[in-house]
Amino acid sequence: MTEKRETTTTVRRGRRLPLAGVVLFMTVLLVAVIVISTGSGFVRIPLPDVARIIAAQLTGLEGLAARLDPLAPVVVMDVRLPRILTAALVGSGLAISGAVFQGILLNPLADPYTLGVSAGAAFGASVALLIDFTLLGPWSVPAFAFCGALATLMAVIYLTASSGDFSSGALILSGIIVAAILSAGVSFIKYLADEQVGIIIFWLMGSFASKTWAEVGLTATAVIPGLIVFLFFSRDLNLLALGSRTAGSLGVATRKISLILLVAASLISAVCVAVSGIIGFVGLLVPHMVRFVTGPDNRRLLPVSALVGAILLLAADTVTRAVLPQEVPIGVITALIGGPVFCYIYRKRQTREVR
Repeated sequence: MTEKRETTTTVRRGRRLPLAGVVLFMTVLLVAVIVISTGSGFVRIPLPDVARIIAAQLTGLEGLAARLDPLAPVVVMDVRLPRILTAALVGSGLAISGAVFQGILLNPLADPYTLGVSAGAAFGASVALLIDFTLLGPWSVPAFAFCGALATLMAVIYLTASSGDFSSGALILSGIIVAAILSAGVSFIKYLADEQVGIIIFWLMGSFASKTWAEVGLTATAVIPGLIVFLFFSRDLNLLALGSRTAGSLGVATRKISLILLVAASLISAVCVAVSGIIGFVGLLVPHMVRFVTGPDNRRLLPVSALVGAILLLAADTVTRAVLPQEVPIGVITALIGGPVFCYIYRKRQTREVR
């Protein structure tokens, strides 16, 4: 029996594609989706023109876009590309955060919102919309959302640390308690909002409309360093999957590493939610999809999850922006697509385990 399991494991490892090849393929696919999405919309721009405009901006050779419609560079660089890159970065951030949460909590149903980060962001944004806070201009609602998410994270860590244990059960229970309280708070704010309740609901459903280069930079400063941190600790994350005692015996400072990864993943999620609103299923679904290709090794799982998350969320945003007759909040699209897909993956995995 043992020999059979070892043989099966060897076969599965042999079937896995080289990481460099997978990353290269996904990177090319992501670039293609970005170009196609940039050219799609009410004002259609041919793909060669899109490539020329982007190349002109990157190289500084304005002659590449000299003979194009003067409106095209404005549409590409000022309207569409900031939204597209924000969607890709948010997709990457949610995907890698989901993979890390699943690795730390040892729970396949964990995602960036397990610890109540989304509930905290929703509460903060709802407060800003209720009091009509505009002191920070377009950053008013995202700032309140980020502060709410950060305060929620601190509350969950405080509750968990008081028990002297950063176990998955304690973290999940603390997250559920705090999220339940904040969800009740959001419902009460909706009741008080009266005429503004529609604005609050729309924000809660998620959207990438009217994004700017400032939001691209903000999201990038959270997602890219976060991915680097995750990759640096990816070996330790692999060992944590064996259990805290086993990981500790192998030289991993389990409490310290868990806290670092937990805070980093939560901060990435907080920034993503503050920029885009509540977008579900990306952090839950993408790691499960990628594991079919990369296996459970986080050194392979994390970079591929970042690329797949970017592609899927960008594709969903392109559909709602350029394909549907009326723009639908992106959170609705991800829920409608992600729910059935996750059910299929879960059912297939259960059937495989039974066999």
